[in-house]
Formats: sequence, structure tokens, C-alpha cells
Amino acid sequence: MIELILGGARSGKSRLAEQQAIASGLEVVYIATSQPLDEEMRARIRHHQQSRPAHWQLVEEPLALAGVLREQAAAGRCLLVDCLTLWVTNLLLDDNPQRLHDERQQLLDTLETLPGHIILVSNETGMGVVPMGELSRRYVDEAGWLHQELARRCDRVQFCVAGLPMLLKGSAVAN
Repeated sequence: MIELILGGARSGKSRLAEQQAIASGLEVVYIATSQPLDEEMRARIRHHQQSRPAHWQLVEEPLALAGVLREQAAAGRCLLVDCLTLWVTNLLLDDNPQRLHDERQQLLDTLETLPGHIILVSNETGMGVVPMGELSRRYVDEAGWLHQELARRCDRVQFCVAGLPMLLKGSAVAN
């Protein structure tokens, strides 16, 4: 099972993903893509850490996501990746301009080969105004293209608004 949960900032998408990981009944490995580059981001990371069950494993990987997924995926295990738009940002800012393309392709090629349950969380950024800066426009474009490719490959896609999930693809989560 591969699922994608999209939503805006503070939409409840991470909470939804965590609830679904718990409900899976599987061992959970949380894969964090964020980098604590400033105090505000460190505070956000602390908040996320405190909200997760203490027994979950944590892997921090800001760039080489496909490799970590291959290493961690297993039958009977749920991998929760939060979040893909931070991952895209990290790759956009990498010194190697080809790395985003290469890592993105590796992710897309790897996903459907993985055992277990995979939950991907990402910010939907393409619903606002077109950004003025070149880097911001590229970010929105790259995130949008990634989401479209992922949605084609995922078994379930949900969009979260105000803490409420809307099913876009696949079957509803059993309660």
C-alpha cells in the first residue's frame, strides 16, 4: 500500500498520516526530511517529535530518500515520510543542479517495488498565486509535477483541509 497525503500548511496532514500509521498496526519508521537550519525550524521539529509515539523509529534524511526507503521498507512495516516538499526544497538548494532530477527519478522508480505500507506527506503549494521569484516558481512547479507522478503510482491519495481528509483516489480508510 502506497499512499499520498496532501494539504496546506497546518492542514492536519501530518496528524492524519500519523493516525493512519498507528491504525496500520505495523512497526512504524518515521522518515524526516527536514533540516534544522534555524531556531524556528528546530521548534517545529521538536513539536513533531513530541507528538509522535516514542517507540517509533526515526530516520533523518534530507536528500537520498529512495535509498532510505529501500533500506527501511519491509513487510510488516509502515514507513511515514514527512515531508516531500521539504525534500524538494533541500534538493533545489543542493550544489548539484542535476541531483533533484536524479533523486526524484530514483524515488519514482523505487516506490512500486517496496514491501510494506508507505505513507508520503507533502504540502500542496499550487493553489495560491503564482510566485514572483524564479526559485519559488520552480519550487511550485517541481512539487506539482512530483505530486502528479506520485498520485499515478499511489493506491490512495487524500487531501487534508482543516483537519478533514478528502479521498481523491482509492478506498477509504477503515475505522
